[in-house]
Amino acid sequence: MQAGINDIKNGLSIELEGTVYYVVSYENVKPGKGSAFVRTKLRNIKTGAILERTFRNEKIETADIDKRTFQYLYTSGDTYEFMDHDTYDQFPLHRDQVGQVENYLKENMEVTALIYKGQVLTLEPPIFIDLKIVSTEPGIRGDTSKSGNKPAKTETGFIVSVPLFVSEGDVVRIDTRTKEYVGRV
Repeated sequence: MQAGINDIKNGLSIELEGTVYYVVSYENVKPGKGSAFVRTKLRNIKTGAILERTFRNEKIETADIDKRTFQYLYTSGDTYEFMDHDTYDQFPLHRDQVGQVENYLKENMEVTALIYKGQVLTLEPPIFIDLKIVSTEPGIRGDTSKSGNKPAKTETGFIVSVPLFVSEGDVVRIDTRTKEYVGRV
């Protein structure tokens, strides 16, 4: 489906040169001379890279992206098995397709799959996820009053920077957008 430059809004998915992008921000510009144009920031859905692009009087090809809920089942080598909640079909995805979501995957966890033309583009984890700390340096008495951080390894193998008072066995909440510690659970 095609759209004009006046149809560009935040969250619109478009296809440029065979790649699907998501509109992060846009600005309508009406200069004193000449015709109006739209200045945009686009995020590549597969890689996450940001592209700045200006659109003038042209048609834009929109991309119909289907969002489905997948449940993570298990891993076998470099293959991750997911199940579609609606159809109960299983989808094997290679490690490259899973991307950064690999850091947060626990069995039976639900993720959102972005699908375009029957192909899984990328997976989006929940915004917040609770992970158990498997190993970290022990805190020293009195460290709770000072600010500071230390690295900690979670049950999925992801390493996150946590405050000094967090110890092994604690369950922490991580923001998957920023990959940072939010708090203890």
